Amino acid sequence: MSLIGHGVAVVTPFNKKGDIDYEALEKHVNNLIISQVDYLVVLGTTSEVSTLSVLEQIEISEFIVKINKNRLPLVIGVGGNDTSSVVHSFNKFNLSNFQSILSICPYYNLPNQRGLFKHFIEISKKCPIPVVIYNVPSRTGINIEPNTVFELLKKSSNIIGIKEASNLKNQMEELIKFSSNNFQIISGDDNTAIDSILAGASGVISVIGNAFPFQTNKLVKLSLSNDVFKASKKRNELKRINTLISKLGNPAGIKCLISQLGICENILRLPLVPVSEEEFNKIKIELNTLSIN
Repeated sequence: MSLIGHGVAVVTPFNKKGDIDYEALEKHVNNLIISQVDYLVVLGTTSEVSTLSVLEQIEISEFIVKINKNRLPLVIGVGGNDTSSVVHSFNKFNLSNFQSILSICPYYNLPNQRGLFKHFIEISKKCPIPVVIYNVPSRTGINIEPNTVFELLKKSSNIIGIKEASNLKNQMEELIKFSSNNFQIISGDDNTAIDSILAGASGVISVIGNAFPFQTNKLVKLSLSNDVFKASKKRNELKRINTLISKLGNPAGIKCLISQLGICENILRLPLVPVSEEEFNKIKIELNTLSIN
């Protein structure tokens, strides 16, 4: 399967009662599809999956499958820091509707590289669909090293890619240089996505795409076609607001931004809280001065 281009890590809208706002979610998913993004990522970090019950996770996954109507490939986040629980969770979702799972490196218990290897080998053996590793040390406290990834590729044909969000330039370059053509390196950082794609990454799983899907999609396509000048120009259009929402944290920053665009309420679940009034106004000012096409 192919995860080339622009994937969007879909947010979970909540209403004022704190419940999932399915009406807003339906409108949002339809807008992303109309905006010609390449695929959707369901139940990722941006969706606030850590505060969603298992029942809510199942309901969201089934709801998005229903709304999507096979129009776009779907990726579902299934991961954790207990290998056995991750494997057992495969039975909770109808994975036949998804092209792959996105499985985060185990957090909190800090396994070494051998532990990471065994974790993902076990997942790849038991998962009925392809596996994409999600490496994001800023959230997990660990980094899966390129050599470990290469060893996994030797032992498993079911691991088809990695979402790399370590922000380690040399690591991204090493993964791209020494991976086979059928293993996809996906940028997990909007701020450096263009550089990663120009270096050989297959695309990006984007957060800012929730707010500006058409424009981000255009940026990715320009980067994939190696049009450096136009891609850089498009990146500069979004650079300031992208940097701003990144500093405010994910998904607090993007939730604030899309609430101002009328996509959903600016509501998160504890322990996450909305941005401050001062930060809200900074985004509002930047949004009002934004010039994109």
